[in-house]
Amino acid sequence: MRIEHIAIYTADMERMREFYEKYFGGTSNAMYHNPRTGLRTYFLTFEDGARLELMTRPELEDPEKRELRTGFTHLSFSVESKEKVDELTACLKQEGYPVLSGPRTTGDGYYESCIRDPEGNLVEITV
Repeated sequence: MRIEHIAIYTADMERMREFYEKYFGGTSNAMYHNPRTGLRTYFLTFEDGARLELMTRPELEDPEKRELRTGFTHLSFSVESKEKVDELTACLKQEGYPVLSGPRTTGDGYYESCIRDPEGNLVEITV
């Protein structure tokens, strides 16, 4: 068994699609639109086959995203080396994305950093 995909509701699908394509190598399909419900989606596929669905609808609400809460908390991308963690983190920081931690070795042995994507979702960058 494997997870087929993860989905994120987003207020700005184009900005989020461009972010995950540019920094994490996702490849997007053509946008799907259901005119009856207003739902629009993109599926981004990554090198190892993992997929991320970006979705939007007209009636979305956007409550504050607090770090310490129940539910899904972050996405984690493996970039395969400490050097790549450092490089991608530095690039994202330079381009104005908040770096919340790292790069560092965590207590459980991961070498990682944590950033926020354009809509405030937490993204870990790890080996």
